Amino acid sequence: MAGSYDDRDGKIWLDGKLVEWRSAKVHILTHALHYASSVFEGERAYNGKIFKSVEHSERLLKSGDLLDMPIPYTVEEIEKAKYQALEANGLKDAYVRVIAWRGEGEDMGVASARNPVRMAVACWEWGAYYGDAKFQGAKLDVAKWKRPSPETIPTAAKAAGLYMICTMSKHAAEAKGCSDALFYDYRGYVAEATGANVFFVKDGEVHTPIPDAILNGITRQTVIQMLKDKGITVNERHIMPEELASFEQCWLTGTAAEITPVGQIGEHTFEVGDITRDVAESYEALVRA
Repeated sequence: MAGSYDDRDGKIWLDGKLVEWRSAKVHILTHALHYASSVFEGERAYNGKIFKSVEHSERLLKSGDLLDMPIPYTVEEIEKAKYQALEANGLKDAYVRVIAWRGEGEDMGVASARNPVRMAVACWEWGAYYGDAKFQGAKLDVAKWKRPSPETIPTAAKAAGLYMICTMSKHAAEAKGCSDALFYDYRGYVAEATGANVFFVKDGEVHTPIPDAILNGITRQTVIQMLKDKGITVNERHIMPEELASFEQCWLTGTAAEITPVGQIGEHTFEVGDITRDVAESYEALVRA
């Protein structure tokens, strides 16, 4: 599947039924378009099975609750919708996007309690998120923006509004020839990339930021458990920017990113070492098991 995302053949699950891809539209006065009242999940299907599908559905509902936007579907109904969309499009290896949002209704101010919460599921073929960087090591810029405090916004939600600075930072990074950007958080600690968590290696041990102001990614959690099962020490802690120079290896994790080695962050360089390669290979085997 190629071309503009609004002009493709196929089906999209929308509010309980499958509709033609080109007909899956919303009104210009949809609340989410004006006030970012939207949450979503990004998932991947391998050989017809969506990896960690139930966990993603559970997180979608949690994100909706955190935004005071109760989603009118159960986990079981969300699961059924995802697989209906995959089957309708004849896909087995695909990216799956589930999104829920405040639609158009009686409210068009900040408050939107009277507007219905809608949901859609779209899926498409999508290769490596970072292209060749998945094999060669991504180059990251350092974002000028910082991830916000959980006192200012629900950082545990996978919400559209949290990605505004991600888009801006990734555009700035790409203009410099980079694949992505690394954020620090509001305290100055190393946080995450624009759509992926970050891991580092030093002296055979792995270090990764505590998810106290960032999303605790499902792939992140999977990789941490994988490393522990291999007997590798994982240090979840606050990481200062000045520590970047001391790390030997680095990689990103995320449903779209999968496991992507990092070769450079700003002026700091990293090798695509044994632990990075082993984790990437083990993850690939796990998702296709």
